[in-house]
Amino acid sequence: MAGPDPALLSINAATVRAQWTLPRIIDGCARHGIRGIAPWRDQVAAIGLGDAAKRIRDAGLTVTGLCRGGMFPAADRAGRRAALDDNRRAVDEACALGARCLVLVVGGLPKDRAGTIVSRDLIGAREMVRDGLGELLEHAQGAGMPLAIEPLHPMYAADRACVNTLAHANALCDELCPKGSDGLGVAVDVYHVWWDPELAAGIARAGAADRLFAYHICDWLVPTTDLLNDRGMMGDGVVDLPRIREWMEAAGYRGMHEVEIFSQETWWKRDPDVVLATCRQRHAERS
Repeated sequence: MAGPDPALLSINAATVRAQWTLPRIIDGCARHGIRGIAPWRDQVAAIGLGDAAKRIRDAGLTVTGLCRGGMFPAADRAGRRAALDDNRRAVDEACALGARCLVLVVGGLPKDRAGTIVSRDLIGAREMVRDGLGELLEHAQGAGMPLAIEPLHPMYAADRACVNTLAHANALCDELCPKGSDGLGVAVDVYHVWWDPELAAGIARAGAADRLFAYHICDWLVPTTDLLNDRGMMGDGVVDLPRIREWMEAAGYRGMHEVEIFSQETWWKRDPDVVLATCRQRHAERS
């Protein structure tokens, strides 16, 4: 199949966050002809929301998503209320940045305020996620900000996300928005879902309901030396990226392709200009 349109390339700011602050990432994307960016909330907070929005706007970049909201489960009612309040702020920040969606990493087993897991009730955690999404959705719909549930690999079920398949994310969308997308959809991150034997069906199902809000790309390395911070550059691992892109396009996805690479020992140690140039090349040739 033909390679992707270079104009669809976006950079998740995590890809060069170890080397550059957000203003330099914005400038770097513009300099390399990359048209999209996905900042993280801590990066935005470091320079101020207004400054970040202006810099991104002046550089002519599309904000493909704001990372991130979510983390709904908590050990007590006060913790769950604090999480919901923070998520409402995240929605407002995404609106100020003109983001296409707020990406949600939903959270795992309940933790106390010190960050210690205090329950083994995975079913209960998933119920907290469903309830938190339902409460946040009303605010997001009023603000006009789409919410994108990002399923994470099962290795993160305990601490980061107890939604681990696209089928589960689709089911939550069906339950909370039974008549269509209505501002709730999914973010497909190949690092987390490439292994799923039902991935093609899940993508098609999300596309039929107009719920494909974001598409994140990188690669899965073999061996993987760190389950969080050893993602590969496209083409360096085992993921069939062109096939997954074909499924996304067949399902109606026409959005940008967001490169999101956490790589403590490799890409975070390289010249960030080289990293961005490599992202452009690999997006064109291996994605």
